Amino acid sequence: MPRDIPVGNGNILVTFDDKYRLRDLYAPRVGRHNHTNGYIQRFGVWADGKIAWIEDDSWHRELRYRPDTLTTEVRLVNKDLGLELTCNDVVDFHKPVYFRQISVRDLMGKPRDVRIFFHTDFSINGSPVGDTANYDPGTSAVILYKDSSYFLINACSATKCGIDHWAIGSKRVGGAEGTWRDAEDGQLGRNAISQGSVDATVGINMLIKPNSEQSTTLWIACGETYEQVRALNARIWEKSPDRLISRTEAYWKLWCRKEPVDTSPLPEPVRDLFYRSQLVMRTQIDNGGAIIAANDSDITHFAGDHYSYCWMRDGALVAHSLILAGQSELSRNFFRFAAECIGDKPYFLHKYTPEGNLASSWHPWTIDGRPVLPIQQDETALTLWALREHFLAFRDVEFIKQLYQTLIVRPAEWMLEHRDHNGLPLQSWDLWEERRGIHTFTVAATIGALHAAADFASDFGELDRAAAFHEGAERMKGALRRHMYHAERKQFARMAIPLDDGTYRLDMTRDSANYALFAFGAFSPTDPLIKAEMESLRDRLWCKSNVGGCARYERDYYHQVETEKTEDIPGNPWVICTLWQALYHIESAQNLQELQLAMPLLQWCVDRTLPSGVLAEQFDPYTGAPMSVSPLTWSHATYVATCLRYVSKLEELKAQANAPAQQQSKK
Repeated sequence: MPRDIPVGNGNILVTFDDKYRLRDLYAPRVGRHNHTNGYIQRFGVWADGKIAWIEDDSWHRELRYRPDTLTTEVRLVNKDLGLELTCNDVVDFHKPVYFRQISVRDLMGKPRDVRIFFHTDFSINGSPVGDTANYDPGTSAVILYKDSSYFLINACSATKCGIDHWAIGSKRVGGAEGTWRDAEDGQLGRNAISQGSVDATVGINMLIKPNSEQSTTLWIACGETYEQVRALNARIWEKSPDRLISRTEAYWKLWCRKEPVDTSPLPEPVRDLFYRSQLVMRTQIDNGGAIIAANDSDITHFAGDHYSYCWMRDGALVAHSLILAGQSELSRNFFRFAAECIGDKPYFLHKYTPEGNLASSWHPWTIDGRPVLPIQQDETALTLWALREHFLAFRDVEFIKQLYQTLIVRPAEWMLEHRDHNGLPLQSWDLWEERRGIHTFTVAATIGALHAAADFASDFGELDRAAAFHEGAERMKGALRRHMYHAERKQFARMAIPLDDGTYRLDMTRDSANYALFAFGAFSPTDPLIKAEMESLRDRLWCKSNVGGCARYERDYYHQVETEKTEDIPGNPWVICTLWQALYHIESAQNLQELQLAMPLLQWCVDRTLPSGVLAEQFDPYTGAPMSVSPLTWSHATYVATCLRYVSKLEELKAQANAPAQQQSKK
């Protein structure tokens, strides 16, 4: 089930499912720990002797955000109860506090006794073993804790502060479903404390006049000690939740529009998704620098693992979109994090935890009894390439000085050493993490990285290094053209497999990743070879259904929907692969008409979003339903980068078109 309307501040991340049930709560880092383990945190409303939990079919739900903010605007209508709710969820931009502001309106024209119930099914630090929940009379709140993770749940309205009733008990032990069942009669048992696999439900009473509205605000304050969460609670009472929510809204509006980018040429829906994508990206980025691929715990049930890691490839490409958007502090944080992860090695390993430790991996260290590097070389290359893009945008010499040896010189020198007799990179794993060989994507990324390293070395006055890096890049480009291009098919291979006689066996499977041929500077996007390549990819990988969009590659098996009609449906459509086609149209455009070819692909992304503006990784090729993880940080980052390149190229083409007229007027 896809995640929707995520809210966060870089330390706290809260996600919901499509029924508006809170499903993931990460703290104190984005991606770690998930204190719910993906279990449902229930939300219910009791009135006139009956309760409706939010997953009930009696609810009509609209899950959206307020424009240009990370504050949700959730509208809930239950005709059976005769109530309309408007909920606003937000994580304070500065403090580790999640708020839910709840406004309840009567639709029956009579006085109402309404009770709001919020249920927490925590597994603190990823496990329910040893958790404690207790009622704290000093704050009129429930506090759940274990080790150095504390969560205080409280509420406040215009007339009173503190929860009205509570239940604390066990769940998933001895058949216990949880304390949420205790709420169904409108009353809670007020047990004072429980330990082990515990849960808790809090209740808030509201008396609503006919056809009137009343509001209350519930919050979860997160901290490392009992005293810390109690102090946070006191500050919320002192400042008022409304004021804290308002200042957070103002902050995010300032954040996403801080750069004077003229987005007026973009159609309004495309423009709205541009700003929404920046904000969604931000929820998935830890303040310590890790750019997390996705935080949708449901994928764990499919794959036995999750996406809450930092892949340096994703991180570098997301960082590039942040650079284009002017978010320099976030890109700096990522490169600092990358420097810590790479350590004394000249290359990155598979992926990393939000703390910078080596994460789980399926890349072996030996194959057929021989040691191999369990790496994807493009991850190292793209980080170096993105660092150059950062420097060109911000010219922060003092910052680059700290990273020169770690992220530039040593990786680039290793890339020169890690080549075969023809000058191509030695075998590594592909960007899809499925096959080992010499990949066109990896070769193109490495060429871009070596050119970036050459430019850095030249800037730092090391002309001998600059020459070596430049020569290595050019030799690699020549080898790519000679050994990985099929002249008869007029296509590049996606992969070359070295043979014992020194030649290669080419895998000619059409793969969207070959967009890299122009994306990182290996070839010009106007090169006829690239034009033929991108047209071939579009022709073969476009899903010929009402949904459309580009698949990753032919016969893609990951979350495969169609197993028969592979000619029409080569795989599920992906956001990033579709946008790579848009990027090609943008970068190769020679006039405004050619540039416009990118717009339908941007609109395709708009059409694929959830109503909130959240983009998944991929979609069902027949229904358009989101599949795999949602949101995927890479999807939103690629959309942001594509929009920014579109408006930039539009200005370039307009300037070129106006140049002859200006020259004529000077005469």
